[in-house]
Amino acid sequence: MATLATFFKRSDAVAVTMGRPETIRAQSDPFMLRALPNDDIYFYAKKIDNSRVVRQADPAAGSECWSAVGAAGILLLLGASIIAPHAGAVLEGYKLEALRQERVTLINERRDLDVHEAELLSPERLNALATKHGLTSPVGDQVMHFDVPTATDASFASNKVPARNQSVR
Repeated sequence: MATLATFFKRSDAVAVTMGRPETIRAQSDPFMLRALPNDDIYFYAKKIDNSRVVRQADPAAGSECWSAVGAAGILLLLGASIIAPHAGAVLEGYKLEALRQERVTLINERRDLDVHEAELLSPERLNALATKHGLTSPVGDQVMHFDVPTATDASFASNKVPARNQSVR
């Protein structure tokens, strides 16, 4: 929809160009820009000096301010009490996952140590070490068998602990 200003500009251009369209086009500058919207409006800003105006104190403003601070504090505490358990659970989840990773690492390390221990205790290696250090299997007359003591035999030391009510000498 055309505005009234655009309508008048268009009708003037049509009226002028009806008679001689070539002369109007020849006279207009092809590099001239269109006018900006509201270019003909001028705004005047008047400087106002309020330096002599004194602000009057409002006695209710202080209590309103402290009420707002208290309400903000209560909202902050409420928000923190809502968020804190979730944040704690997230942190504990990270710790739990780190402990699981450490458990996997320790299981793998124990598996490696078990393999290494099996290599060290293998009979082939023990025989190789025995021959290297000059150890041989004992001959039949080098082996001594001891008799197993019975409970009534008093030839061996007793491992009995004295009773608590008796004094140790």
